[in-house]
Amino acid sequence: MALYSEKVMDHFMNPRNVGVIEDADGIGEVGNAKCGDIMKMYLKIDNDIITDVKFETFGCASAIASSSMATELIKGKPVKDAMELTNKAVAEALDGLPDYKMHCSVLAEEAIQSALEDYRSKKEKA
Repeated sequence: MALYSEKVMDHFMNPRNVGVIEDADGIGEVGNAKCGDIMKMYLKIDNDIITDVKFETFGCASAIASSSMATELIKGKPVKDAMELTNKAVAEALDGLPDYKMHCSVLAEEAIQSALEDYRSKKEKA
């Protein structure tokens, strides 16, 4: 059996939504000191809909693929739906990750949650 699914390899080799949103409504950054993966998510939100999402990830194939897939899963969706995204959903959408790489999908979930929390705190201050 191959280490990674075709979807993992596709999102690693051809990641979607890479980059920075300069005027992002929410920014979240998380990292895992154990493995060295760092993810940063940027959200553009209009009327509680995620109109754009970008990421920067320093990490392994699983981390990059998880970031890419997570952005695809929330782009165009209501904030409420993005708040419910789980690492399990990210891993399933990638047709699975090796057990020892599941932390990468957890980081993707945490990065989105962190960006949504940043968005909420900015919205409350406004």
